[in-house]
Amino acid sequence: MVIKEMESAYRLFNISENLEKIARKSEEEVKDIFKELEENALYNQARVLKAFQSVPITQAHFGKSTGYGHGDIGREAIEKLYSNIFETEDALVRVQFVSGTHTLGTALKALLNYGDEMLAISGRPYDTLCTVIGLEENDMSLISRGIKYSQIDLDEEDNFKCEDIKEYLKNNKVKLIHIQRSRGYAVRKALLISDIENVIKEIRSVDKDVIIFVDNCYGEFTETKEPTAVGADICCGSLIKNAGGGLCEMGGYVCGKADLIDKVVQELYCPGLEKDNGSTLGQNQNIIQGLFMSPTVVEAALKAMTFASKLYENLGMDVFPKSTDKRSDIVQIINFGDREKLIKFIQGIQYASPIDSNVLPMPWSMPGYADEVIMAAGTFMEGASIELSADSPMREPYAAYMQGGLSYESAKLAILIATQKMLGE
Repeated sequence: MVIKEMESAYRLFNISENLEKIARKSEEEVKDIFKELEENALYNQARVLKAFQSVPITQAHFGKSTGYGHGDIGREAIEKLYSNIFETEDALVRVQFVSGTHTLGTALKALLNYGDEMLAISGRPYDTLCTVIGLEENDMSLISRGIKYSQIDLDEEDNFKCEDIKEYLKNNKVKLIHIQRSRGYAVRKALLISDIENVIKEIRSVDKDVIIFVDNCYGEFTETKEPTAVGADICCGSLIKNAGGGLCEMGGYVCGKADLIDKVVQELYCPGLEKDNGSTLGQNQNIIQGLFMSPTVVEAALKAMTFASKLYENLGMDVFPKSTDKRSDIVQIINFGDREKLIKFIQGIQYASPIDSNVLPMPWSMPGYADEVIMAAGTFMEGASIELSADSPMREPYAAYMQGGLSYESAKLAILIATQKMLGE
């Protein structure tokens, strides 16, 4: 009976018997990996539940504040939750952050002053952050404000160049080290928590004071620890990615040392204002419930990306990461090597989405990006990349960057529908 129902589900979208057969084979081949992901999610759910109990969270924390937002007990409880889960002194979780880039940019501007140096040790950051830094010319960037930027790329195997980093720190006064956990539009592995832990130990062997800053976007709950649990001073992310669990309508978070968080507060609002500002506009329950749901939603996304990786391996295509690779973000790269196939795939993901399925994505000049970008994002929350989405800069090797999935089943169907459209079957 179950098999018959599943066959009916495939037929509803006219998925070919051949593609169905490959999909079933692919799913069977990754079943042991799925079990590992389930164990990972169970542990993370336990961590989150313990945090909820330790605060503790009550119905009273779901309230709404407006205006200045003074005395918002829900906001205060949310930030205790985050500091508990991320094992930090303090946290700033605010709906006033409009995106991950805004969150990261605000934190960087708070921590860097004229004459300071920022050293990126995981290579060139994500496209939109390059504008914040000034690698793409902008008269409001960090570089335009007299902040120096330096960069050390990962090695050929996507590992930190620890000796180069230590040598640089010995010979230069660096204020802040930037680490990007996820891959952005680079074809490299997402950095594992063990990678980050090891490089932090190497850094601290030569510099005890440099601020270690981690862009944690797409990485939350993919492993059983966050970067701040292994020595990072501060990390940032978006609430419409992993940590929001698909329920948050807006916002971002910064977790870290209390003195650093205080600076970010004043950069977000203005000098002299403290944390008891910033209305929550009725979003507390979404933030709290989204955080509670996050381990399960991230598990679904990881399963979907693992399935996609194995499916495309079985179709003879180049993927990154491989289906058997350990994952530290929710992103899957599929290398089409062909502009038209890439466009058809992205359009197929949009067609298979619950929202705006009638929209046909086309490449366009998206603000903050050096190349034209095509993006499928048929999401309940605009731009929410914990929901299934796919995008790509229109440049070689014409690879799709796919991420998210609120449920494994919906993401699996969308991947198969998009694949069939790309193959022209």
